[in-house]
Amino acid sequence: MREETESLLTKSTKLRVRYGETDQMGYCYYGNYAQYFEVGRVEALRSLGMSYRELENMGVMLPVSDYHVKYKVPAKYDDELRIVTHIKSIAGARITFDYEIYNETDRLIATATTTLVFVDKTSMRPSKPPSAFMALFDE
Repeated sequence: MREETESLLTKSTKLRVRYGETDQMGYCYYGNYAQYFEVGRVEALRSLGMSYRELENMGVMLPVSDYHVKYKVPAKYDDELRIVTHIKSIAGARITFDYEIYNETDRLIATATTTLVFVDKTSMRPSKPPSAFMALFDE
């Protein structure tokens, strides 16, 4: 299990490994994990009360600037996975997420960290998070 430290938000999301996401051995292809972490991230933001679309409509993009993953054991075809996403910090223009993926038996499959940067769509420069986004953490 992950070391417990304070998170600004924790959200759990489930998905199932589809046949097309596996290799000849029936293992989930490693490249799919980035998409799984993205699902967790999008749903965490949505549970907070703001979608990626709303951020984009405010003139903000959130590209990934850093991604680290540690694979523990393979996920397999038809496994139901639980993606636990933590918003760890928001500092300046950066927001950091930590993730764990567990299988149906609660075995840890993978862990990861991503850092994203709030970017102004017009100037394409890093920017502070929108005040409406930050206000969601005060509620």
